[in-house]
Amino acid sequence: MVNDKKQSSPADRGHAVAVIIFVLGVGTLLPWNFFITASQYFNERLKVSNVTNGTSADMSKDYNYDSWMALLSQLPLLLFTLLNSFLYQWVRVHVRVTFSLIAFFFLFSLTAALVTVDMQPDTFFSVTMATIWFINMSGAVLQGSLFGLVGLFPARYSTLFMSGQGLAGIFAAIAMLCAILSAENNNTSKPDQNSAALGYFITPCVATLGTLLCYLLLPHLEFSRFYLNRSQSKTSQELLSPTDEKVQNNNPKDLEANGMYISKLEESQDRSSVWAVFKKIWLMALCVTCVFAVTLSVFPVLTVRVQTVYKSNSKWEKIFTCVCCFIVFNVMDLAGRSAPSVVQWPSKDSRLFPAAVLSRLVFIPLLMICKIPGSKLPPLLSHDCAFVAIMALFSFSNGYLASLCMAYAPQLVRNKDCETAGSLMTFFLVLGLAIGASFSFLLGKLVWN
Repeated sequence: MVNDKKQSSPADRGHAVAVIIFVLGVGTLLPWNFFITASQYFNERLKVSNVTNGTSADMSKDYNYDSWMALLSQLPLLLFTLLNSFLYQWVRVHVRVTFSLIAFFFLFSLTAALVTVDMQPDTFFSVTMATIWFINMSGAVLQGSLFGLVGLFPARYSTLFMSGQGLAGIFAAIAMLCAILSAENNNTSKPDQNSAALGYFITPCVATLGTLLCYLLLPHLEFSRFYLNRSQSKTSQELLSPTDEKVQNNNPKDLEANGMYISKLEESQDRSSVWAVFKKIWLMALCVTCVFAVTLSVFPVLTVRVQTVYKSNSKWEKIFTCVCCFIVFNVMDLAGRSAPSVVQWPSKDSRLFPAAVLSRLVFIPLLMICKIPGSKLPPLLSHDCAFVAIMALFSFSNGYLASLCMAYAPQLVRNKDCETAGSLMTFFLVLGLAIGASFSFLLGKLVWN
């Protein structure tokens, strides 16, 4: 009777928890994806500011916006993701998640408000860089906290969370495509451009509020309460071996046996150290680092430089990068993140799993020999179809293997340590991003002059 009660869990009615976790995944990366795709807006805003202040085009200051954006995004992501691995011991997850989402909302509200405010270019650049720093700081804490929280649920919910993150990229890519097509079809005035930019930045504000409401609703659902409460106390069935259960059930008056049981129960209430958890998940941590290091080493630094062979079609030439690079990547990455909910192969104990992760290194030379103007290498794979096929496999494997890593890691530790495992995995995920972004500078020098 006791065992059946503790083994059974309530149903996820209407898949409400699944939907909420998916929305949390979307909200986690949707603001940052919108920020990245606004690169053209920020560069043009700095140029407009220079013209407004009477500075000639030849004398305009080069702010090197894109390089600084990359630097000031990866650094806080790495530092604060590491901090979050220890922060959970002092700050409750509810406080971390709520504060991060509120920070997201105010930072994007500030960015939206600045659309209609004339500012000196230096001031605007400084405010933008500070926004990038703090939004990535908040994003690091948010991702680490949510990965740890989602790790308390069954493995398929980790897959749903990462699928939501993949969908965020699709929204951003579609927004970029709409902006390109809009600019192609008509020459808008400055007020219209400001209105479009204002609406663009209000979108992640609304999405962030929706994400916060979903998170606040989560603890009130019976299905989520079951798994969240289970992390607070281990069941006797999980604590005891069959011999111990027999002692407890058949000999309740045996004080010595009960003493052993109580000792085990008290011991299990203490969370393992960060190092102890890492020793159990180190292979998954290294695998997720390798997955994202390979991805960021070529995407987008190499992929955005690939050009179409159909130069005669000017419209296709303008949307080629958006469609074949960003949209293909995000759609196939989402498909890869969703696939583990259907099949999970290789298994977490298989030697094929790290082999599959390492096999993604082949995409680096394949993308290097696509049609890249100014490349030192011959364009052996110059056709558009070849590039799309490579991008599809490249992005699908990224989403699939990354999702498996994040889903497998919590399975290797106790329920009490799932949050620690999730935070550590997020740190190594971001470490992979930082390594890949750093390696991309060297790779760029090897490919073109």
